[in-house]
Amino acid sequence: MNSFLMALELNGIYAISAAMAIGLAAVAGAISMAIVIARALDAIARQPEADGKIKSGLILGLVFIETAIIFALIISILIVINVL
Repeated sequence: MNSFLMALELNGIYAISAAMAIGLAAVAGAISMAIVIARALDAIARQPEADGKIKSGLILGLVFIETAIIFALIISILIVINVL
């Protein structure tokens, strides 16, 4: 009986860690995306002739940030699947 309760507690810990991982990644990603977009808009406002280069760098940066968030989602899914 005691080992069953310990297993239930361990499953809860895994679930909480998965939720914290994806939550932290989402918050950090949203903040960093907001900063990147704000800086890109500032750069476009200062140099409108470099609009194309700034936009391509912006998109590339946003893709890398989103990839990190997707990796965190995959890791949290793997944590939850390992529990079951």
